Amino acid sequence: MSIKTDHRLLYLQVIEHIKRDIENGVYQEGERLPSEFELSKQLGISRATLREALRILEDENIVVRRHGVGTFVRARALFSSGIEELFSVTDMIERAGKTPGTVFLSSDTRQATEEESKRLKLMENESLLVVERVRTAAGVPVVYCLDQIPSNLLPEKQPQEEESLFNLLERESNRSVLYAVTHIEPLGYHDRISEILECPPESSLLVLKQMHYDQNDRPVLYSVNYFRSDKFDFHVVRRRV
Repeated sequence: MSIKTDHRLLYLQVIEHIKRDIENGVYQEGERLPSEFELSKQLGISRATLREALRILEDENIVVRRHGVGTFVRARALFSSGIEELFSVTDMIERAGKTPGTVFLSSDTRQATEEESKRLKLMENESLLVVERVRTAAGVPVVYCLDQIPSNLLPEKQPQEEESLFNLLERESNRSVLYAVTHIEPLGYHDRISEILECPPESSLLVLKQMHYDQNDRPVLYSVNYFRSDKFDFHVVRRRV
């Protein structure tokens, strides 16, 4: 189908055409688009025009391009949250109307390294509880969590069934998580974690490294969470001051 009869710039026509096809279900989420050769031939345009349209669609998070593999329709995020809002993973999943679940991979108490002791302001020779989990939404793995907690905060409680570590800390040690300092890192693919989360080939990961502080401004929980970027969308509201 040629689109050249429209008098707008060709690449704008291509963008609108592909968006419309996605909305109408011609291309499903996660589906690979036809090759550049096939698609340019279908639309009656040059490959240069098509590449410009695909570049803009990728910038708009409509598609994702993988070198040597193809262009895929990006799955729409099931969970959307302002990064300035602090919710547990459990809360985020529940707010999206899904049932949260947990798959425990490991839970271990060990001696903290010098870096970990400094980060969590631990006393000398104080141990650390390290919990490795996969969080699920309606049975689908969506977040890989690696959490570190000073073991003195949970001396006799191993979080084997607790959905939210926030709730566990408040109940067992009277520590309420009030805020967190977060560093965000994009990650294209992780040999182990991408497989654990059953990520499709075109999906990347979004890593949130967070230090959580209690009502007394004490660090109580350090988390490294790997979110499936095809399931989560984080945004931030910025105000002029």
